[in-house]
Amino acid sequence: MIDAILAPWPWYTSGAVIAGIMILLLFFGKSFGFSANLRTMCSMAGVGNKVSFFKFDWKKQTWNLLFLVGAVIGGFIANNYLSDGSTVAISENTIRDLNAIGISAPTEVQPTEIFSWEFAKTPKGILFLVLGGFLVGFGARYAGGCTSGHAISGISDLQIPSIIAVVGFFIGGLLMTFVFLPILL
Repeated sequence: MIDAILAPWPWYTSGAVIAGIMILLLFFGKSFGFSANLRTMCSMAGVGNKVSFFKFDWKKQTWNLLFLVGAVIGGFIANNYLSDGSTVAISENTIRDLNAIGISAPTEVQPTEIFSWEFAKTPKGILFLVLGGFLVGFGARYAGGCTSGHAISGISDLQIPSIIAVVGFFIGGLLMTFVFLPILL
């Protein structure tokens, strides 16, 4: 059994699981999105007494909090007990493109030049964290949800705003990857 879990799974496995989860969520009248958990946690903490946006019945969102906790626990288990420690297999073209902007091929899951505590302590790293956190938080709020909520749940509900948001996410990702990241690094 453990060998089947550790072996690479076909790409379509995740699609089938996501489709099954979405069918269940639609059946029970729920919507999915990770960024909604931040609003729920703020509401639980009592911020709704001061800011009306956080004033809602957060108990209806406990299932989404359980999903968040499960994702964190699942990531911990996968990293610590189901990983063989091998590096991520990426193409030679990607390695060449990374080298061109000063990032070596990853020896772990992410390149250490931008995903390490050493980088986070530098002025550029702090700028990346603060500016990136602001842009992600503002973008998720402005778009009315995060990429997972719009791309998985919103498009499953055939919501036009979600389709527009996902197109915007992809354009933003492409601009960041090919225009801004090479300039910033």
